Amino acid sequence: MKTPQAVKALAALAQDSRLAIYRLLVQQGPCGMAAGIIAEQLTLPAATLSFHLKELASAGLIGARQQGRFIYYSAEYTQMNALVEYLTENCCQGQGCAAPRVRKRA
Repeated sequence: MKTPQAVKALAALAQDSRLAIYRLLVQQGPCGMAAGIIAEQLTLPAATLSFHLKELASAGLIGARQQGRFIYYSAEYTQMNALVEYLTENCCQGQGCAAPRVRKRA
């Protein structure tokens, strides 16, 4: 991922409703969720949801597919992983400190 793509993705996520939509879709897995269900779950008006979905899709973070008369949205995991990789590619100068740490019990 190049810097302009990362900036666009981060900008799309830098809003409460869009971040909530994205997190909900990530939890749903590749099957995604119908737009109407997203609106219900997050109590968003249809026009507002449509605006936010368009922004997330424009950043490449979500995709849509039509199934009958419903549109299902799902997270684009490849793009999500590319963003995480971009953010951590130079972490700790390659020392591996981003690895999960085991907590010691008291």
